[in-house]
Amino acid sequence: MPTDGSVYSYSAVLMGSPILLKLFSHNPPLASRVFSLIKQYEDLLTVNRAQSQVMDINHAAGLHPVTVSRPVYQLIQCAKAASVLPNSAFNLAIGPLVKRWRIGFKGDSVPPADDIQALLNITQAQDVILDDDNLSVFLTRKGMEIDLGAIAKGYIADRVRDVLLKEGVTDGLINLGGNVQTLGTPQGRWSIGLKKPFAEADALVGAMQVAHKSVVTSGTYERYFEQNGRRYHHIIDPHTGYPLDNELDSVTIISTDSLDGDIWTTLLFGAGVEKGCQMLKGRADIEAIFVTKAQEVILSSQRQFRFTLLDDSYRLIDCTA
Repeated sequence: MPTDGSVYSYSAVLMGSPILLKLFSHNPPLASRVFSLIKQYEDLLTVNRAQSQVMDINHAAGLHPVTVSRPVYQLIQCAKAASVLPNSAFNLAIGPLVKRWRIGFKGDSVPPADDIQALLNITQAQDVILDDDNLSVFLTRKGMEIDLGAIAKGYIADRVRDVLLKEGVTDGLINLGGNVQTLGTPQGRWSIGLKKPFAEADALVGAMQVAHKSVVTSGTYERYFEQNGRRYHHIIDPHTGYPLDNELDSVTIISTDSLDGDIWTTLLFGAGVEKGCQMLKGRADIEAIFVTKAQEVILSSQRQFRFTLLDDSYRLIDCTA
């Protein structure tokens, strides 16, 4: 890190999000390689255009298996494992429901109950058949679609971290629009803000200090619409087909790998605070910050981070309380 503490920021728009790379040396060629890598993975994993390896699988639903590259297969394997956990709120096969709700896109509205019920029949994770020998994926029912949107950013953030480390970068940060992966400990720790739900873009509930960690936040305020006085957000409950409705406004995961952050934000959103705190007791490597509609900030522990409350309208609570 330079003695003057200069930070060089590089930005791009990829995966529908602003991407920010921070380095402590002026290195445009490295930044360019990082953005090219992100674009390469986006091309493999996206469901927002007609062609990608994931869309090849979706186009073949109910017809035949599709062989994919090892990275894509391994990511689908990971997503299915999280999807088939008991009562999991994570579901890689939720694509048809996400598409029908269109939350965050033009034309979003509450679908008829009959539509949701019909789509629930083709969003079962156990109907995603994996063949380890051939690296193939088969969706057994026509109309099925896998969607890796809930896990792709975390996977890509980890690959960027690996590239930076390989290039000898000891201090840096990559922000993939909600997935922040940090390297090193500039001035001791990185400070990452925790957004205040449904407030101005720069309004913060608090800030966490981390080193060598990923920070992933998922919130009901990120994408939503209102209809007949009720708010509908983008985090769909795969068991009901409707947006998850509990005490939570956001969940933040602090972990080594951003991929874990993606999975656990969804798992804990579905579990709620009490059950979520119980789930984390067996995972010393995963920590969480819950922000509730009742304006509480609940910390699972502070082994891997430090948290400072910045908004006195919120109450700070420990998970063990």
